Amino acid sequence: MPIDPTVAVGAELGATTFSWTPREVALYNLAVGAAADPMDTGGLGYVDDTEPKVLPTFATVAATFLATEPPKVRFPGVDIDLAKVVHGSQEVRVHRPLPACGTATTRTRIAEVQDKGSAAVIVQESETVDDAGVPLWTARSSIFAKGEGGFGGERGTSRRVSYPERDPDHDLLVPTLPQQALLYRLCGDRNPLHSDPSFAAAAGFPRPILHGLCTHGTVCRALIDDVFGGDPASVGAFSASFAGVVFPGETLRIRAWEDGNRLLATASIVERDDAPALGDVVVQRSS
Repeated sequence: MPIDPTVAVGAELGATTFSWTPREVALYNLAVGAAADPMDTGGLGYVDDTEPKVLPTFATVAATFLATEPPKVRFPGVDIDLAKVVHGSQEVRVHRPLPACGTATTRTRIAEVQDKGSAAVIVQESETVDDAGVPLWTARSSIFAKGEGGFGGERGTSRRVSYPERDPDHDLLVPTLPQQALLYRLCGDRNPLHSDPSFAAAAGFPRPILHGLCTHGTVCRALIDDVFGGDPASVGAFSASFAGVVFPGETLRIRAWEDGNRLLATASIVERDDAPALGDVVVQRSS
């Protein structure tokens, strides 16, 4: 079915109520590379049995953590083959430090449908509140659908980041695990692109790729550990665009620049001559 922006834009996608416990938080932390060194006691805070550290990017999986089926790209005015879709960007803004357990409700709508000619970009926005109705986080995400453009919609505006013309203030090397995509899929993202070699081949990849949101969370966690003293509450918002593919087992190189109350960063792949992984990374310090 072709994309119909007159139906899609503004469509409400309903409300989802969900709960989480320290177990889900700890599993997510492990899936984005926390506590990788068993001799580093500083990592144990991520797997504490009662009050593990909660990264702001946990918000990207909290509502779907218990999902066991591959996601579908089927919304009002939109029906796209999952094999054509990659994540375009993700932003999370937390309104207060996230608790290690709780119940919340997320309401999502389609904010934009952009026509890039050869592809379409679908932008969703969601608001999440706790069981008392107090805001927890706001999220904005986009998906890039190859071959689905040309329907006559608006192209959309650029949100590119301008980086300082100097050496980065922080330069980090962060390895990923060969099995990291299989670990991250336990956080609710069962897209076979990240686990099934034949599905990945049909989508044009030589092997399963790492979830974009796993890279997103890994970079956030690494910056929190190395720049923010391991304190997730120091970060009020984290956003990034997905600039390239990461294969599990590759090493991320994260370059970051101080910019007032923000940190601007990029992530690239060491083994492929700094091939891009994440771009337009903006970390907003909490007030």
